[in-house]
Amino acid sequence: MRTLLILLLLSGPGLLAQTSQPQAQEGFVPVDQLPDQEQLPATPLVAAAYGVAWGVVFTYIWFLWRRLGRVERDLAEVARRMKSGAGQ
Repeated sequence: MRTLLILLLLSGPGLLAQTSQPQAQEGFVPVDQLPDQEQLPATPLVAAAYGVAWGVVFTYIWFLWRRLGRVERDLAEVARRMKSGAGQ
C-alpha cells in the first residue's frame, strides 16, 4: 500500500505536466497557401560534405602508403643484416 502511494505521488506531477495534443489541421492546404520558410540550397552542403569525406579518405591512404614504405625499408634492412650476419 505504501509503495502504491509513493508511486502515485512520484508519477502524479509528470501526468499533470503533460500538455494536450495540438489540434489537427482541418482539410488539405495547398503548398502555395503556406507561409514561406527559409530554405538552404542542398547542393553546396552536399558537395562540401563529399569533399571533406574524400579528403579524409585520401589523407588516410597517403599516410598508409608512407607507413608501408617505411616498413618495407625496415624489412629490407633486417633481411640484409640477417644475410650479412649468417655469413660470419
